[in-house]
Amino acid sequence: VIGWVAASGGGLAPLPLILFAVIFLWTPAHFWALALVRADDYARAGVPMLPVTRGAAATRRGILVYSAATAAVTTLPYVLGELGAVYGIGAGLLGAGLLWHALTICRRRAGSEMRMFWYSIAYLFLLFLLMPLDRLLVGP
Repeated sequence: VIGWVAASGGGLAPLPLILFAVIFLWTPAHFWALALVRADDYARAGVPMLPVTRGAAATRRGILVYSAATAAVTTLPYVLGELGAVYGIGAGLLGAGLLWHALTICRRRAGSEMRMFWYSIAYLFLLFLLMPLDRLLVGP
């Protein structure tokens, strides 16, 4: 957000705030997926991660809630007209994948936590790649 304001000459547009919200909302589900796998390690080390303090069921629900919020917020650049159809379609597909992975964690599918962890990394990378791609292919 600070970089955007500095580069734009002091104006604050919706897009940098949305990007901040995306990263803010993405972070819990990403790290909690890994924390479910490593809960015993966190407990032994005395690190109060959600699976240790509230349990696996609460963590699974939290992953689903934050994944849904992340997927919803990532559609805003398209909905608000900040980015075009390339981004909108890509963000929708990536968001559907994020929700699918969160649901597999809620259903306790074997290995789903690590698949969610790795998918969430690819999700964020691809989402941010779609932004300049959209500008190149669709235009401002």
